[in-house]
Amino acid sequence: MKFNYQARDKDGEEQSGTVEASSEEAALEVLQEHKLYITFLEEQEDISLIFKNIGIFGGISQKDIVMFSRQLSIMIESKILPAQALRTLAKSISKAEFQEKIIRIAEEVESGTPLSKAFALYPKIFSNFYVNMVKSGEVTGKLSSVLNRVADHLEREYQLNMKLKTAMIYPSFILFVFVAIFFVMMIYIFPQLAGVLVEAEVDLPPTTQIMMAISDFMIAWWWAIIVSFIVSSIAIVKYAKTAEGREAIDSFFLKVPLVKNFLKSVYLSRFAENLSTLVVAGIPIAKALDVAAEVIDNSIYGEIILATKENVIKGKSMSSVLEEYPEFVSPLFAQMMKVGEETGTMDTTLMKIVDFYKGEIDAFMDGLLSIIEPILIVALGGGVGILVVSVYIPLYQIGGM
Repeated sequence: MKFNYQARDKDGEEQSGTVEASSEEAALEVLQEHKLYITFLEEQEDISLIFKNIGIFGGISQKDIVMFSRQLSIMIESKILPAQALRTLAKSISKAEFQEKIIRIAEEVESGTPLSKAFALYPKIFSNFYVNMVKSGEVTGKLSSVLNRVADHLEREYQLNMKLKTAMIYPSFILFVFVAIFFVMMIYIFPQLAGVLVEAEVDLPPTTQIMMAISDFMIAWWWAIIVSFIVSSIAIVKYAKTAEGREAIDSFFLKVPLVKNFLKSVYLSRFAENLSTLVVAGIPIAKALDVAAEVIDNSIYGEIILATKENVIKGKSMSSVLEEYPEFVSPLFAQMMKVGEETGTMDTTLMKIVDFYKGEIDAFMDGLLSIIEPILIVALGGGVGILVVSVYIPLYQIGGM
């Protein structure tokens, strides 16, 4: 990191320049060693910082956290002190932003801060789930095994997220192709066709009239279309960030016929796996439910889990509370949870639930991909066919004349 500074020397003369250091405190120490009295110190802006938070330009990904956790687990298991392990790992990290954060965490640990609290300083990188798992490892003295378990959990989450993203690539590509063809036809083809048809004075079929009207509108009001798209996109994003908006969006998708059962499987699997990982680490059930509600990434299920936590504190069983939400929690899930509570094998029972739902998720994904491909091809072909027919029927009429 580079810092711009202004200072005075022992004779009172002003000096300015830049100094490179790992933190602001380190920069101050370097300058004070040169007998300078600092009047201004600020981190230097770097153009590369613009790209640091963009995933394709080196943003910190879930895969980076998985690799870091595994390597840290191995080093701690080898009896290397956490601060020394962090500094060693920082040297092997290629992403500047991640490297910088790990160095700062190492500095915090060296100053006496527990590792879990040092991780908690960067909640955008290390979630509440991660911090609580590390804290349990510190308390139980099993930090290495806990970190390894966290890496396993994050890897499973990463694989699930990649499956979801992969499933969206093909439909997104088809949609993009159709939109591109539509715009080319509306902006370039139909305006040229209009002049020919007006001169020929032929009767236009309804589809051609509609397409030409859309073309005229898009050419005349292209700026309004762009502004409306930008404004509506910003409004939707802002609304989605509010508690009311997020709940409305989450509720909507859980009612869509084609995907509601799939999403329920995803969220129940995520809930079971998070809770199992936290319980195995020795975190109290109330705290584990609190953390699980935060990381499940759905406000509806988050509220259900928090309601479960409140009732568990009052003495109720989790299964009895979850049975009160049959629309969102399947009877199988609640029954398996009940078996785990009665037999004292909650962690293994939860992982059996995870395995079951992951099988359902994989089956749905495979079925969706096999169905969606022909549907999209037919839809794209139909859309392009309408556009082509709208052009060629009038041209055929002109040729006949």
